[in-house]
Amino acid sequence: MHTAPRRLALIDLGTNTFHLLIVEMPATPGEKPLVLLRTKAGVRLGEGGISQGLIAPEPYARALHTLAGFKEEMELHTVTEVRATATSAMRVTRNGPDLVRDIFEQTGIRVDVIPGDREAELICEGVRQAVPLGPEPHLIMDIGGGSVEFIIANHATIFWKQSFEIGAQRLLDKFFPDLAGVFPATAVVAEQEYLGSVLGPLIEAVQRHKPVGIVGASGSFDSLADMQLGQLRSEAELPPRTELALSSFQASYRHLLAGNHEQRKALPGILPMRADMLVVASVLIDYVLGIAEITRIQTSAYALKEGLLAEMLGL
Repeated sequence: MHTAPRRLALIDLGTNTFHLLIVEMPATPGEKPLVLLRTKAGVRLGEGGISQGLIAPEPYARALHTLAGFKEEMELHTVTEVRATATSAMRVTRNGPDLVRDIFEQTGIRVDVIPGDREAELICEGVRQAVPLGPEPHLIMDIGGGSVEFIIANHATIFWKQSFEIGAQRLLDKFFPDLAGVFPATAVVAEQEYLGSVLGPLIEAVQRHKPVGIVGASGSFDSLADMQLGQLRSEAELPPRTELALSSFQASYRHLLAGNHEQRKALPGILPMRADMLVVASVLIDYVLGIAEITRIQTSAYALKEGLLAEMLGL
């Protein structure tokens, strides 16, 4: 008797972006799953509310609309199993549980809201599928809209991990209230001082474990890799791993700081939704490069959902 293939949908409901990965599970253990669809939608769940502990009405509606679209894709691909995880925005907002309930009622998708520690573990597992870390410790960072995960790990061991609620949307709300304008030097200094006050545990961990390189897994790092290339790539076009030259990051950082909102949007490789967020994210990346004294940056197109898949496959 021929059994229907087991098709799995992995959904990562981030604070900025919702990701959907649909794979056909291998019939024989040890084989790689076949990727049927890899897509994402900019939902900006944290916009206009995360700093007040709420998901605002417009992003709330965008979330439900996006998941209705994901459900259609899942039906088209005859998905047999769904794993959906949500992170910072649904973890910390007062109406996060309402959104989880509404998603289930409207789409039948059950969302698992995971703690920051678990998020960091899954991100690390996903990165390991894309980047051969080897025996030396690397600093993995994932800049979300709500939280930022830092993990120091090699190919086999996580030495240290922590999730900080200092995501790009929060930094934007805190240091960049004037969205039309330029990001002034005073705002850069204010953000750097703030990072110094909250990232004490990271500074300590970096001194202790001495990571040899940074691996960035998130939309901000994808954008910086696109800027290096000078073109915007779709989710399907991204290679699993990209080497991001330090000189390229520094040039992009200078361009981002020098322009206003419209000028940033016009930079080659920038997604309009990230035009401002990338400024505060780049200040954070620059700060981390400074404390870690690291010159090698790699980006990973794989993160939480690929980590979940690897875990399920027992890789």
